[in-house]
Amino acid sequence: MLLITITAYVIIPLYTILFAWGTDWFSLNFSVLGNISSRKNLFLIWGIIVGTYFYYVLKQIISRLPRNEKEKAISNSALLFLALGVLTPYLPNSQPFRSVLHVVLSFMASVSLLICLSMIIWKLYCMNHIAYRLYLLGLAGITVLSSLLLILTGIVSTALEIFFILSCAMLLQKLYCKLYSPNFIPAAKDSV
Repeated sequence: MLLITITAYVIIPLYTILFAWGTDWFSLNFSVLGNISSRKNLFLIWGIIVGTYFYYVLKQIISRLPRNEKEKAISNSALLFLALGVLTPYLPNSQPFRSVLHVVLSFMASVSLLICLSMIIWKLYCMNHIAYRLYLLGLAGITVLSSLLLILTGIVSTALEIFFILSCAMLLQKLYCKLYSPNFIPAAKDSV
């Protein structure tokens, strides 16, 4: 549990911010940064760190949910979209089709993650309104602030990507800690 906590609160934030360091966070994005020759390998490593963290923690959380097949499928889709997005180059001048594919895959990774988190938190909220109300509000806040950043910049900017990844990682970490705390009592399998 310590490694997961360190990954959520230290490794992902530091690596994400250092990856974007020295660039304009409101006019560029990770797609552009990840295809600068000096940052290609850093982008790949970032994708591996973020993908592994989200996949592992989501898998652990989903395993505690009743009737969890849909959450598993969406979680796996998010990882697949992320992996394909990171591996597909974004070079609009020389490879326009692959660049469009990269944008679609990257966007679908984020949307799949948001859908998966929504499904998980909604299911937990339905089982216990009091215990999971703040998680539902937190996810709503992430969605609203992400939408505002998108509207303000007009693009999926580095600022939006940093906010989305860091806030989702921290929300997921808090949820993981709650579900794996010694006081957690799982709901009956037929209560949802």
